Amino acid sequence: MATLSGAITGSSALLPEVASDFLSVNGTQPIDVLDLVAEPQASELQAMLFPAEVKPVVAPPVAELPKPKLKVLPEVVKVITGEASWYGPGFYGNRTANGEVYKPGTMTAAHRTLPFGTKVRVTNLWNGRTAVIRINDRGPFIDHRVIDLGHGAASDLGLIASGIAQVKLEVLR
Repeated sequence: MATLSGAITGSSALLPEVASDFLSVNGTQPIDVLDLVAEPQASELQAMLFPAEVKPVVAPPVAELPKPKLKVLPEVVKVITGEASWYGPGFYGNRTANGEVYKPGTMTAAHRTLPFGTKVRVTNLWNGRTAVIRINDRGPFIDHRVIDLGHGAASDLGLIASGIAQVKLEVLR
C-alpha cells in the first residue's frame, strides 16, 4: 500500500476546468478568448470574399471535325449518242489538233465541234463501262461516228477488239 500512495502523491492530477478558473485574482470577469482575436478590417473582408485575381472559367476546346470531302459531280450540259471508234498506233508521236503529242494510253478523244479541253463522260452502251475523257483533237471523219477515242480511253471502255461501239457522250461542265 505504501507503493500505491507514493505513486499517487508523486503524480500530478488533471482536473476539469470551470469558468471560475478564469477569474483573475482580484475578482474581475473571466477572459473571453474571442476578445483576443482582432476583427478583420472591411478591406481584408473584401479581399477574402472577392479575391483580386479572379481566373475566368475557360470551357474546354470543342473538337473540330474535319470537313467531309465531297466529290462534286460535274454538271451534264449535253447528251449525245452514237457510234465511237478509236485511233492508235499509226498516229503515235503525231501532233493532235490542239498541238499535243499523241501518246499511247492517253485518255483523250477527237470530236468535230466540242472545244479543246472539254471533258466528256463516255459510256459504252454494249458493256456499261464509263470513262471521263478530254477532247484534244478533231474528228472522226466518218459521218455516222460521234467520237474518235484515244488508245487509253478505248482500252478503258473495252472497245479495242471490236474497234467500234455504241456510246453515250455526256458533255460535262
